Amino acid sequence: MFEVLTEKLNGVFQRLGNKGTLTERDVDEALREVRLALLEADVNFRVARDLVGRIRERALQEEVLKSLSPGQQVVKITNEELTFTLDGGSHRLETSPRRPSVAMMVGLNGSGKTTTAAKLARHLSQQGQDALLVAADLQRPAAPEQLETLGNQVGVEVYRASGTPDTLDVARDGVRRAAERNAAWAIVDTAGRFQMDDELMAELEQVKTAVSPVETLLVVDAMAGQDAVNAAQEFHQRIGVTGLVLTKMDGDARGGAALSITAATGVPIKFIGTGERVDALEAYYPDRLASRILGMGDVLTLIEKAQTNISEQQALDMERKIRQATFDLEDFLTQLQQLKSMGPLSQIVEMIPGMGNLKGRLSGAEVDDGQLKKVEAIIYSMTPQERSKPEMIGGSRRRRIARGSGTTPQDVNMLLNQFRQMQKTLRQMTSGRGSRQMRRMMSQGNIFGA
Repeated sequence: MFEVLTEKLNGVFQRLGNKGTLTERDVDEALREVRLALLEADVNFRVARDLVGRIRERALQEEVLKSLSPGQQVVKITNEELTFTLDGGSHRLETSPRRPSVAMMVGLNGSGKTTTAAKLARHLSQQGQDALLVAADLQRPAAPEQLETLGNQVGVEVYRASGTPDTLDVARDGVRRAAERNAAWAIVDTAGRFQMDDELMAELEQVKTAVSPVETLLVVDAMAGQDAVNAAQEFHQRIGVTGLVLTKMDGDARGGAALSITAATGVPIKFIGTGERVDALEAYYPDRLASRILGMGDVLTLIEKAQTNISEQQALDMERKIRQATFDLEDFLTQLQQLKSMGPLSQIVEMIPGMGNLKGRLSGAEVDDGQLKKVEAIIYSMTPQERSKPEMIGGSRRRRIARGSGTTPQDVNMLLNQFRQMQKTLRQMTSGRGSRQMRRMMSQGNIFGA
């Protein structure tokens, strides 16, 4: 979502970094470009003005201008002030002293409210906090059926009323059902509208009074720009929102809502939705998002995703195969599948330090999940023997594999060449000299050897 903004900010800071010393004029020119980039990203003008003002005040201090790396100091200040803008309070879910804690999901139609309710239930369940979903959206056709389908996908019970139920009765009975089960959470999916009106707000106020939620979470479409900010302000004024969930953060919008919404409303973001999959929900950390926006990556989230999708035993087995130089195409396929389970490749690239800015200059094929699918198809078209001994694949086998995978012999040949090069690199890394060189680079804090 922040590709264009990241690229522009990195361009500004790169030019600052090339200067040995900074003057007030240098800082003002750079921050003028930063402010313009923020406004073009649809950041609220007051938020952009205040952010740039705080950066300028700190950047013009004498110790910054006369430091050995003034450009890097300005980047550091920008990162800290951007984190402050994105913060806004506690980002953890509050809990009730008595079970269940109730989370009431509110929002306009199309924001992803029902899907987010199921994602949240899955997220809590993975943390050992069992949840029950309550289908209290009786306005949108088939909303209870959609929630039940999603509940089955994430393995969470859904409470639905039969007949022609009343919204308040469904909400109360659903929370009561969660209490009977001693569930940690009851997540109440409420009705939305395509636009805010008194009828919607009155119903939400009644539901809130009926179930006394500890969290009232507003689900907001991040691609809606400043409309999302305006909607959040109105919801907060009428019903009192305790937290925000920004959805569609994987989209191609300019991202201004994410940067503006907390500063404009005073309500903290609790989660961000990064895709349509039921596992595409991330806990919100303002410092991590600031690092992504500035192209610094997000190593902590990347590690958490890896730990969730790759067991310790799998990692140890793969390490052993690499050390023993027995890594084959079957293992390579396993690695690809684990990588895919962590989410879209484009999002993984953004979390690697230095790659966020590079991503915008890569061709679509280089960060396209379609490339992974093509590689998978080629390997699946090989026999087990060919996967373990790819050197046996000659011309006729290449043609057969290409026909079976819907690719060309050239595609098969390219994959085999790349795999041979990877094997060679792994052998060098695990050799005595390679191991010593890697240890030396790591002890110097430079894994890239530059």
